[in-house]
Amino acid sequence: MIIIPVKEGENIDRALKKFKRKFEKTGVIKELRARQKYTKPSVIKREQKLKAIYVQKLRQMEEG
Repeated sequence: MIIIPVKEGENIDRALKKFKRKFEKTGVIKELRARQKYTKPSVIKREQKLKAIYVQKLRQMEEG
């Protein structure tokens, strides 16, 4: 359960923003979307590999 301590006099919009950020970090929505359809393990591994290659290229471009 997500608990957001709200100080007295604090704006409700700020508390909502904190809640949304914490909720997003839990990954509930991402998991629900992933469970809507079955993805083969080989496809998951392929996507992870492609993402890792992409990130590595970005880091190399940043360094050099």
